[in-house]
Amino acid sequence: MDTRLTAEQDEIRRTLRELLHKRCGPPELRTAVDSPAGHDPLLWSALADRLGLAGLALPERYGGVGCSVTELALACEETGRALAPSPLLATCVLTAPLILALGTEAQRAGLLPRLAAGSLTAALAVPGPELTAVLGLTCDNSTFSAGGGRAGGVQARRVDGAWQLYGQVDQVLDGHSAGLLLVAAHTGGFARSRTRLFLVAGDAPGAVRTRRTALDATRPQACVQLRDVRAELLGEEDAGDAAVLPALAALGDGAAAVLACEAVGAADRVLERTVEYVGQREQFGRPIGSFQAVKHRLADVYVAVQAARSAAYHAAWAVAHAFAAERASGGPALAQALEALRCAAAEGIQLHGGIGFTWEHDAQLYFKRAAGDELLFGPAHRLRDRAAEAAGLFAGGEAAL
Repeated sequence: MDTRLTAEQDEIRRTLRELLHKRCGPPELRTAVDSPAGHDPLLWSALADRLGLAGLALPERYGGVGCSVTELALACEETGRALAPSPLLATCVLTAPLILALGTEAQRAGLLPRLAAGSLTAALAVPGPELTAVLGLTCDNSTFSAGGGRAGGVQARRVDGAWQLYGQVDQVLDGHSAGLLLVAAHTGGFARSRTRLFLVAGDAPGAVRTRRTALDATRPQACVQLRDVRAELLGEEDAGDAAVLPALAALGDGAAAVLACEAVGAADRVLERTVEYVGQREQFGRPIGSFQAVKHRLADVYVAVQAARSAAYHAAWAVAHAFAAERASGGPALAQALEALRCAAAEGIQLHGGIGFTWEHDAQLYFKRAAGDELLFGPAHRLRDRAAEAAGLFAGGEAAL
């Protein structure tokens, strides 16, 4: 593995960091999260049009840039530094890869160029309390069912030759503002149940979307209610459902690598701000950063962040190169990155003193990002447990050699 970044990758990071520094400072960030969309549409247009961020990991034949998951992960490291609220995660990391993998050629040609241009945003709506389980990050998703009937979730049925969806999904990232919903639904009844993915227009009749109050306001969530909503099946009608759950599991590893890089960016930025502050704040006539105890604590955070960055980069490289022996590295990398972010944010709050935990200071936003990501995609111990299970480390009660 070559850990050196290419000139193109360096340019992506530099340009994106400059743009976010100008357009997504603390005042702009708070204004964006309080807006109805939960993000700044003008900033998203700039990211999509000027930088091609929305289509970074999509093939050129569908209007994308043609880069790999590695470049997308590096870009998300920069958005993580700024805690930039945008449809990037829901649209480009969670939804577009599924359309690319499972959609028909007509669906790809009709949707992916619009997603790549940023004119259309999308959200993945999966019933159930844990998105991370559906993506195969904390357990085997082979037994997952989208629900239906008394079990809740979303039920799909044929009516007059067309598909209709009925049900509710409680946690949908950017679900209140997305122009397209990709919904996992239960088909075939109880005896022959199976899970399929369906395309639903965000403004379809019968779809009610309500923004929810989330711990991390920079990741807006919505409750989506579907009442006999007309939908289009993703993929061919006779293709069956055998590829759906494997596609979700494959998506999970790539999403984990991207999320790990995003968490590393946030951890690195909060560490930088803390180091800057302890060099300015004085106690007993000297900066508190000069005290040995403070130096030790910040050194521990620095080591944790750098180790998490190495793991995140390795996971992104493994996914991009389809290196099967390393494909299970996304979960452990995400676990390490989430722990590094929580550690950096907690130390940042404490070393900022009384102002650190106030609403007006930005340190609390990074801590909420750490806690919110653990609730959505963790916790760390379950991510590691699943990786160990997938690798067969403790099969039969003994460590596998």
